[in-house]
Amino acid sequence: MPPPMTCPRATIAVAAGLSLAAAPALAQTCTATSTGVAFGAYSTTQVAPTDATGSVSVRCTALLSLTVSYTVDLATGGSGTYSARAMAQGAATLGYNLYTTAARTTVWGNGTGGTSRISTLGILITPLTPHNATYTVFGRIPARQNVTIGPYTDGILATVTY
Repeated sequence: MPPPMTCPRATIAVAAGLSLAAAPALAQTCTATSTGVAFGAYSTTQVAPTDATGSVSVRCTALLSLTVSYTVDLATGGSGTYSARAMAQGAATLGYNLYTTAARTTVWGNGTGGTSRISTLGILITPLTPHNATYTVFGRIPARQNVTIGPYTDGILATVTY
């Protein structure tokens, strides 16, 4: 058995990039911000998975009283697939995934290929009562991956469509 290795830092940067699909005549605006999922140290000998969280926050404002609906999608990242997201350090990879719930059973994606997305329907907003929501991004690195020591990163694009 190889000696235990600990990666000094494994982080995922969840970047809030917006794809805002709204007609100019609408008197509403939605913006998003995010905090990354920082896993910290990962040990190849640990029997339990390594969990961490980040968040995506959405704020919608309006000039008139109206309802707003939106979706929040997370992209695949560097791996190009939702089923096996991977952080990289050069050619080396460390598998992980992002989920919509603390149980970490539903992969957060764009609603295709068995993934789920965050969706809201018909939220009433007025000039005096904007809509603010923060959604937790639940991350997990499966246990006992044989990887080299070093920092592993991935970039995930969050898209809010309203």
